[in-house]
Amino acid sequence: MSSPVRHERERELIANAVARLRAGILAIVGGMLGGLGLFAATAWLLVRGGEHVGQHLQLLAQYYPGYAVSWSGALLGLFYGGVTGAVLGLAVGFLYNGIADLRGRG
Repeated sequence: MSSPVRHERERELIANAVARLRAGILAIVGGMLGGLGLFAATAWLLVRGGEHVGQHLQLLAQYYPGYAVSWSGALLGLFYGGVTGAVLGLAVGFLYNGIADLRGRG
């Protein structure tokens, strides 16, 4: 049979093995991906052209004031996408670390 000391040592090893995310780094990466993603989507639609350029992407103006499917809107989308991605990355990092801490205590 195993002793309580051994069980405690095993719990400690498992708690140390759970990787913690660096929320700040995750925010930076999320910001870069979000900003560049929205910029690239807008630029792609502008280069591609057509009769109704970006009518679905234009709906983002409901959430991002001033955004439009234009070159100036692409630059503004770079900012808005970056902020949105950074906030989401930070939230994911904090939530993951919080859940990992709760599970480590149990």
